[in-house]
Amino acid sequence: MSVHAWQVFDLADLRKKVEGTEPRFMEFLRSSQMSCAMYRLPAGARDMQAPHLEDEIYIVLDGLARLRMGDDEREVRPGMVLFVSATTDHSFFNIEEDLTLLAVFGPASFLEGLR
Repeated sequence: MSVHAWQVFDLADLRKKVEGTEPRFMEFLRSSQMSCAMYRLPAGARDMQAPHLEDEIYIVLDGLARLRMGDDEREVRPGMVLFVSATTDHSFFNIEEDLTLLAVFGPASFLEGLR
């Protein structure tokens, strides 16, 4: 994936690319220092990700669910910004409404846990 000095992405277009009845992950930007992806988990889905080698930020665009990080858990809803440090065990569960997340990883590496 080549990176230009600047790029513009439309959230509506990115959301369309992860629609459907199955969990979907779509990386749309990768540079040497970060990567960005859309991640969608339909209501009732199971989040199968493993801990990542990078820090990450999730921006919750749609949905209602819970996030477990180690022994802690928290409700997630639209408008929340969630930080998960590298190698932290985490997963979304009790997905009551289709969950759409903008995920930012830094620095970029092979996103082993989501692919």
